[in-house]
Amino acid sequence: MTHGPVHERPPTLPRQLARTRRFTLGAPARPTISADGRTVLFLRSRSGDDPVSCLWTLDTGSGEEHLLADPVALGVDENDLPDAERVRRERARVLTGGITAYATDTAGRLAAFALGGTLWLADTGTREVRPVPTGGGVYDPRPDPTGRRIAYVRAGALRVVEADGTGDRALAEPEHPEVGYGVAEHVAAESMHRSRAHWWSPDGTRLLVARVDERPLRRLHLADPSDPASPPRTIRYPLAGTANADVSLLLLGIDGSRTDVPRDGAASEYLTAAGWDGHGPFAAVQSRDQRTVRTLAIDPADGSTRVLAERHDEHWVELVPGLPVRTASGRLIDAADIGDTRHLTVDGRPVTPAGRQLHAVLGVDGDEVLLTASEEPVESHLWVWSPTKGALPLSDEAGAHTGVRRAGTLVHTACTPGAPGPVTTVRRDGQPALTIASRAQTPVLTARPELLRLGPRELRAALFLPAGHRPADGPLPVLLDPYGGPAGTKVSAGGGWPDLVSQWFADQGYAVLVVDGRGTPGRGPRWEKSVFADVATPALDDQVEALHEAAGARPGLLDLDRVGIRGWSYGGFLAALAVLRRPDVFHAAVAGAAPTDHRLYDTHWKERFLGHPDEHPDRYDACSLLPDAPGLRRPLLLIHGLADDNVLPAHTLRLSAALLAAGRPHEVLPLGGTAHSPSDETVSENLLHHQLDFLKRSLKRA
Repeated sequence: MTHGPVHERPPTLPRQLARTRRFTLGAPARPTISADGRTVLFLRSRSGDDPVSCLWTLDTGSGEEHLLADPVALGVDENDLPDAERVRRERARVLTGGITAYATDTAGRLAAFALGGTLWLADTGTREVRPVPTGGGVYDPRPDPTGRRIAYVRAGALRVVEADGTGDRALAEPEHPEVGYGVAEHVAAESMHRSRAHWWSPDGTRLLVARVDERPLRRLHLADPSDPASPPRTIRYPLAGTANADVSLLLLGIDGSRTDVPRDGAASEYLTAAGWDGHGPFAAVQSRDQRTVRTLAIDPADGSTRVLAERHDEHWVELVPGLPVRTASGRLIDAADIGDTRHLTVDGRPVTPAGRQLHAVLGVDGDEVLLTASEEPVESHLWVWSPTKGALPLSDEAGAHTGVRRAGTLVHTACTPGAPGPVTTVRRDGQPALTIASRAQTPVLTARPELLRLGPRELRAALFLPAGHRPADGPLPVLLDPYGGPAGTKVSAGGGWPDLVSQWFADQGYAVLVVDGRGTPGRGPRWEKSVFADVATPALDDQVEALHEAAGARPGLLDLDRVGIRGWSYGGFLAALAVLRRPDVFHAAVAGAAPTDHRLYDTHWKERFLGHPDEHPDRYDACSLLPDAPGLRRPLLLIHGLADDNVLPAHTLRLSAALLAAGRPHEVLPLGGTAHSPSDETVSENLLHHQLDFLKRSLKRA
């Protein structure tokens, strides 16, 4: 008997999403440009299914790439990560292993990174890579601007070692096991865009360091029922309405000197940003009610502070990533909400026009500022502002654009319609453009969204239909697939992996509708802050309105008697909310990692929208899903990772208990050992199939 060749069947999208970690593997990420603009450092794994990220360099003159540091070749065991590093990866939603972060000196010659708790240094000139003997447990290593020494954290102590491996010593050691120097607290990393907690002076002789005392926080315990022999993990978590960590600043000298930075913690409870530039150290602090943010200059001699700028808002002051920051000449770059526009400001003066919404500041090079902004919320464009030319666009094609810029070199990453994935190009003055090769896999399907504006509010939406669908095929069951909350948008001209998931569900026989309603970013301060005091009603109303508007615009296409909704995190809350409060519209829901009781989420995020629960208990009660449990009469699938320390598993368990007490049938899928973002390949793949099976059962014709 003869046998022909065995051909592997092409992977399904769920399998491919899982194997490629949502197509992040093999894609260039986290670029850094050297001071002379001639070298670009970046991270990338070797292939689209290789989970180990390596450090690479690109010569902007010749276009040659070089593999600078490969964790596999270095023989590093990734199973021995410090707890702080595990937490950082979860907060940043890092899906890869290997080198997931690095930092360089000012020249870009020396790069430092941690692997398996060991400090490594890579020289981009000689391409030498070597470990530095520090005793292990290394977290967040950062070379000083001159490249002479490296600061890092170990076991809560802020330490410094010379680049040649000598002189390893602690500059500040914790006074208690729940005190740490140089590690960002939970709300900073999860809600404030701040993952750093130590910053070098330009001359490399001193550091501005955050001291975090977690003793005031509540103790919570996370256990894994699938492994009863494993003890519970105790975490400190700032539940809404309870105490925050006590965060203070100090100046540490490499000579052992220590200077405290006085701060009125009662008036400015949150440290939202900090840094040290050519004009000295600075910090931004925010009041507990989040209505006031002050930017402070810190005197390096005695730690005293003076106010550089102050912002107020009747709802909350939005924290823009990358701000505040100063230019080389000392101009203070910040943001201001004026009317219905979020402007970039320079020394308090708006420099971007009405209608162009500021998204983020990506960096400052001399007196030039690189930023993202857009007039259209489904797009994000690159701009550069300078005092002589004002704001000039660096991107024009529809989509989502980001990048870094230094010394005449721009690294530009674009996600555009029709492209299989992000494309990263390097442009240098007077030279042809280069492309940093992506080794990411090409998706097995192509998303085909129709971008819509629906209803009087012109709700931005995307409609996905099955491949080859014809009007004569009859009406389709509908699946709403939103996030719908303040943390992000899903409707984008640039596509991305969420579009592929929506298209996959569509190809199973659904009309999938994705809607960005009120509260989502990118449409101006009034739109974002329309959910103040009520994070439930406006968002749900917009999903209902968009559904009916889409049905009216496409007569006979959408079967409004078979409407499902699915979502994760806030999207999971919105999905459960839909079947609980609008069962006349929604007939089934999948709610993943849903925050069902907002008192169980963190202070900075929840109090931003609902205020302090002791002062506004009615707002928390009105947005809780627990009182609605007796009214459930539609199929509901609840999914939650039992190791989730962001949206605690108690959210789903309490809703399930309330449903059971009311005699309301529902389904619960617990995920053992899974955090907020599932990373296990088998879990990630089968989650989509499980949701599809549930929807097919729940939305079948009577």
